[in-house]
Amino acid sequence: MKKIIMLAAIGIGLASSTLAADELPLKVHPDSKNWQNLFAADLSDAIYPKEIWSVKDCELTATEDQAIWTKNKYENFILDLEFKMGDAANSGVIVYCSDLKNWIPNSVEIQILDDNNEKWSKIGKTWTCGGLFGRLAPVKSAVKKAGEWNRMTVACKGQMIYVLLNGELVTSADIKMWTDAKKNPDGSEIPPWLSKPMAELETKGHIGFQGKHGGAPIFFRNMKIKQIE
Repeated sequence: MKKIIMLAAIGIGLASSTLAADELPLKVHPDSKNWQNLFAADLSDAIYPKEIWSVKDCELTATEDQAIWTKNKYENFILDLEFKMGDAANSGVIVYCSDLKNWIPNSVEIQILDDNNEKWSKIGKTWTCGGLFGRLAPVKSAVKKAGEWNRMTVACKGQMIYVLLNGELVTSADIKMWTDAKKNPDGSEIPPWLSKPMAELETKGHIGFQGKHGGAPIFFRNMKIKQIE
């Protein structure tokens, strides 16, 4: 009897931890080791230029500034991953992409940037790592120095987007508030190439990663996804 009670208690504990992972915003990075891989090891389920993107030692990287995409479209999900940057890197995790040929205005980019590099010392706050590029700055810079691995968890549910970076909840956004293509809700300017109001974006789309932008390498690993209700 004691054994049965103990097993039941363990089961309840596991169920509770699973439910906690779906509570938004997340307070800690989830245990994602048993989640679905975002890409197959051979990238057979990805859309990408084969001469540019490759996997070596379980690390995904690119030689040029072109994106890689999931073939599937996702809505209501948690994406967990690690990334490592070269000096002055400028990359991104892209969600809700509805147009692969014209992805920049038709998606949301969670910025990846080497915030610690002098090259970016005078750029706008909405370029900071972990924010929604051009639209919302993170509450703080939580990225590690170039050459170190970072952990990022992106949770998307409807028009809500949350970003956890190295254990810090740096971004919470209700994208329906972005009804203007030129001005953010706080009055700051939106880059002209983001020509569609974020409130009008579809909340189901491809997930992607930006390649070697600005000449600095970027590496991704342990990319896992879980769909949520």
